[in-house]
Amino acid sequence: MADLNPWAMMAGAALVTYLMRALGVVASGRLNVHGPLFDWIRCVAYAMLAALISRMVFFPSGNLAETPLWARLVAVAITLAVFYATRRNLFLGTASGFAAIIALLYVIKG
Repeated sequence: MADLNPWAMMAGAALVTYLMRALGVVASGRLNVHGPLFDWIRCVAYAMLAALISRMVFFPSGNLAETPLWARLVAVAITLAVFYATRRNLFLGTASGFAAIIALLYVIKG
C-alpha cells in the first residue's frame, strides 16, 4: 500500500465514490418512495431520533448531566411548543430549545 502513488489512491477513491453516486442515480428512478420499505425506513429513523433525544434528556452525559432533569424537560416542552406553533419549523424549534436550556442554566447558576 505504501508503494501506491497518492494521486492514484485519490483517483481510485474518486472513481469508487462517483461510481456509487451514478448507481444511485440509476436506481433512484426505479424506487417507490411511497412503498412499505421506505415507510419502514422512515419509522426506524424516527424511532432512532426519539431514542437519542430521550437519552439526552433522561441519561445525559458531559455538561448536560450537570443540569437538573426539570430544566431539560422544560426545554423540551418549550422546543415542542415553538415547533408546533411555528407550523413545524425545525430551525425555530431547535433554536428555542437551545435558548431555553441556556436561559434556564443562567437562572439556575446565577
